[in-house]
Amino acid sequence: MPMPDGDVKVLVEEIAKALVDNPEQVQVRAVEGEQVTVLELRVHPNDLGKVIGRQGRTAKSIRTILGAAGMKLKKRLSLEILE
Repeated sequence: MPMPDGDVKVLVEEIAKALVDNPEQVQVRAVEGEQVTVLELRVHPNDLGKVIGRQGRTAKSIRTILGAAGMKLKKRLSLEILE
């Protein structure tokens, strides 16, 4: 059974909340485009480094998970980490 887009949003939210010191400030917004759905992630400024990780490794890992979820949904998903 394909997972609804809302589940992907919740997935990113839960991953981010597990990484940060201020989980109550985690916000994820899905912006639907024709070709791609962009998930905009906002965190407390002090937590920015935690979701990006060393040399962007954590952000890359989250994007890899989104890529796998997107394949299942037959959609292109993109992650933007906003300041």
